[in-house]
Amino acid sequence: MSRVVVVTPTYNERNNITPLVEAIFKLGIPELSLVVADDSSPDGTADAVEVLAGRYPVRVMRRTGERGLGRAYIEAFRDIVNKESPDFIIQMDADLSHDPASIPRLLEAGQSADVVIGSRYVQGGQIENWELSRRLVSRFGNFYARTVLGLPYRDLTGGFRCFRKKVIDTVPFDRVGSVGYNFMIETLWHVHRAGFSVVEVPIIFRERKEGVSKFNIGIMIECFWRVLKLRFQG
Repeated sequence: MSRVVVVTPTYNERNNITPLVEAIFKLGIPELSLVVADDSSPDGTADAVEVLAGRYPVRVMRRTGERGLGRAYIEAFRDIVNKESPDFIIQMDADLSHDPASIPRLLEAGQSADVVIGSRYVQGGQIENWELSRRLVSRFGNFYARTVLGLPYRDLTGGFRCFRKKVIDTVPFDRVGSVGYNFMIETLWHVHRAGFSVVEVPIIFRERKEGVSKFNIGIMIECFWRVLKLRFQG
């Protein structure tokens, strides 16, 4: 039986973390646990996770170093591999935009692939409740990265993914410099260059109902110049 660890980074997700945790463990997947990498949320997200830990196999990493999505994932990946050595690691957002009900399909696809992307942009994938401008920015960002880097995947920026442990062991995270959502592109770049097999399965992405999106103009700028940097490094 495969051991699975789900990891989600949080910053001010107190209102979302309880329904997320409940939905994940309602799936009844054996040998599954959850790690929450919290960036010192002032709303008490980490404290809420500690309460949940009394009912579910979940633990919180209270991060006090450099903040950011990429830094949170890197620290969490390393911690999980060192402490738990799972067969699969699943990354997902904490804001309920990624439906936990898709986890079994990611794991099923992971039986024959090294990396599984929960994709909004393959047949059957959807985005709900995004305004047109956000859709256009996302589409262009994926087209830009795919074209510049020569990658064949449709959803390079999505954050709902399943990795075999050997992939996490191989990615040179000490060379991954992206702080924001470009972390997804940069990680996939290294995965592709290492020759791992990657598949995309369709998901429905829903805009958050609680809290504030972390997407901003700085993320767009980082994506533009870091993609170019990756291209010329390659």
